[in-house]
Amino acid sequence: MTASVLLAGCDTDQVSLATNAKANQPVPPKLLAAMVEKDMDLQSPILVRLFKQEAELEVWKQARNGQFALLKTYPICRWSGDLGPKVREGDRQAPEGFYSINPSQMNPQSAYYLSFNTGYPNAFDKALGRTGSQLMVHGDCSSRGCYAMTDEQIAEIYSLGRESFFGGQKAFQLQAYPFKMTPVNMAKHRNNPNMPFWKMIKEGYDHFEVTRQEPKVDFCEKKYVFDAAKPADAKRDPVFDASAKCPAYVIPEDVVAAVRGKQAKDEAEYARLVAKGTPVARMNTGIDGGMNKIFAAKIPEGSTGLSEGAEGTTLQMLAMAKAPGTIPGHVNPPKPNLDSVASAPAPQEEPVVAVSAPATSARVATAAPAEKSGGFFSNLGRKMGMGSSDTTATTPPPQATASVAPATTTTTPPTAASRLKAAVTRFVPGHDKSKDATKEAAKDAPKPAATVAAKPAEPAKQPDTRLAATRPALKPSVADGASEATQIMGAAPVISSNSFDSRFGAMK
Repeated sequence: MTASVLLAGCDTDQVSLATNAKANQPVPPKLLAAMVEKDMDLQSPILVRLFKQEAELEVWKQARNGQFALLKTYPICRWSGDLGPKVREGDRQAPEGFYSINPSQMNPQSAYYLSFNTGYPNAFDKALGRTGSQLMVHGDCSSRGCYAMTDEQIAEIYSLGRESFFGGQKAFQLQAYPFKMTPVNMAKHRNNPNMPFWKMIKEGYDHFEVTRQEPKVDFCEKKYVFDAAKPADAKRDPVFDASAKCPAYVIPEDVVAAVRGKQAKDEAEYARLVAKGTPVARMNTGIDGGMNKIFAAKIPEGSTGLSEGAEGTTLQMLAMAKAPGTIPGHVNPPKPNLDSVASAPAPQEEPVVAVSAPATSARVATAAPAEKSGGFFSNLGRKMGMGSSDTTATTPPPQATASVAPATTTTTPPTAASRLKAAVTRFVPGHDKSKDATKEAAKDAPKPAATVAAKPAEPAKQPDTRLAATRPALKPSVADGASEATQIMGAAPVISSNSFDSRFGAMK
């Protein structure tokens, strides 16, 4: 490629790949050292897993023995919505499922520093009529249906994806889950209406756990199918259609045996936990998304929301720990939607009843890329015979802060106002319950009538429309250090210049 090769930015500005400093940042020395220790090549394939409840992003990388091993775990700064898949445009849900990220989905001109498009909706989502677009993993710690990292974190993750493409990987798999698919988590969420879907994608989770290989993903009959292969007597590979009847296929016997063994152990432990009376997780709290505890500890009145902190670890204990990247001042920690909670019926104890899901022996196929063209690696994608997709991260509209009128004293039955008061007691960080007791003791005392005005909503923050040219050119890496990348044994030769032009030229 020559210096004239240009890339469309998020506002149609054209920027040369060779001069895009953010996208050219080298893999940090600490990560290079970790690769050497784990017997990995710099440009070997990667795989990404996301977990909402734990608020973690894992980057796995293929070692020289052919299996994937965990390279690094990144705490997620912010994700939005609830546990469960994205269903429709505007529901603020971050997607769940299996997706494929090809070079054209990488966006160096993101309004959120750097980003890549998850590829939602995939063929399964489309078969169910699910809608939505521009669902990203990006920086800036601001989420509206996305998975948001710090700028420093996304710079590292982006560089790992870039190097895997340079090494010949045509697309890396992204697996997004509500939580780690362990027996205890399945027991805690057994009454969740999304459980049938979660059991289906757990099949792919189990395939990866037992094989440490990227599971092949296909779709048929509006379900996922994992590691499908043609029968011994078939002359051609099976053809899958997400909305059509499944073709004849088989799953390798060694994989089937290993997955069944793991699932038998999981189911036995699940039954033990249910019989023991493991509490059912509360649903429909009205909380918008979650945040890893390391970030919540750095923000005034910070909360992990629907994410969980490590057992025995408090936010106060993490307050002095170093944050993995810069936390922008506009970060909005997860808090309860008080209007939603006030209007909802009074919470009741959930019955301990397991939700059964239809049995599936599915595995997964490559997800469909986003539909539009443009993005960071568009030219590379075309050279490798792949389609392009829209990789522009859109800036979310400003969110107004809801005004909440003070509740008045009521008698039974409880009103929406009294439920609002209970919601504040349960969810708002720092709420002093002892003050509530004092107020209750004096509630019968005569009080002068007074009109209290609701607190006005704070002015909405204007969306950040800064492009790469107006933001700081580089962010220090999370792993510290920015020395030259060293050659790892077994890796493809690295051209002396780090520019995309010279590297793409070497691939011709």
